[in-house]
Amino acid sequence: MVNNSPIFQPVFGTSWDQLPPVMQKHYANRPFSRDVVTVEGVMEVAASPLARMLSPLLRLAGALVPYEGKNVPVTVHFRSEPESRAFCFDREFRFSGKPPNHFRSRMEPVGGNEVIEYMGLGIGWRAAYTFENGKVTLTHKGYVWRIFGVCIPLPLELLLGKGCAQEEALDDTTFRMRMDIVHPWFGEVYRYGGVFHVVEVGYG
Repeated sequence: MVNNSPIFQPVFGTSWDQLPPVMQKHYANRPFSRDVVTVEGVMEVAASPLARMLSPLLRLAGALVPYEGKNVPVTVHFRSEPESRAFCFDREFRFSGKPPNHFRSRMEPVGGNEVIEYMGLGIGWRAAYTFENGKVTLTHKGYVWRIFGVCIPLPLELLLGKGCAQEEALDDTTFRMRMDIVHPWFGEVYRYGGVFHVVEVGYG
C-alpha cells in the first residue's frame, strides 16, 4: 500500500512544512509507489585535473558525469519504486556533439536526516539533509560500500575529497542547485550546478 507521506518528509523532520513549494514538489515522491517528478534545466559541469585523472575509476563506479561543459541541457526524472522507499535519479545530460549521457543513482534514507546515495558497484555517498536560511544543504558524512547487504565505510576522502550540495528556491516552480567535491589538499576537484524548473509531478 502506498504511503501518502513523501519519502523525504521524515528526513527533513520538522523542517518539511517550512520548505518552499518548489522543494516540496521536488521531493514529492512517495515510497512504495510509481511516482515520477520531472525537472528540466541547464547546467555547468567542471572538473579539475585530478578528477580527469580519476575519470576511468568514476566511470567504472557509475559516478558523476564523464564530460565537461556549459549551458548543458539536462532532464532529471525522480522516480519511486513499488517495492522500496528509495528515491531514484535518472539524469540525462545532452552535451553538444555527444549522445545523451545518463547518470543514475538512488537515495535511501538510513535514519534521522541522513541518506545514502548509491551509484554503481554498491559505492555510496552518505549525507545529512538540513534546511536553514532558505537553503537545502547536503553535508558529507562519508563513503560506503554495500556488499551482501552490509555497508562498509570507505575512507575515500583523501582520494576523492568530500561532497557537498545546496539547493535554493527561486520561485514556486524553479530552484537552483550546486554540487561540489572538495579535496583537503587540492581544493575543488569537481562541480556541477544549474537552474531547474519542475515540469511534472506524477503520482502512480
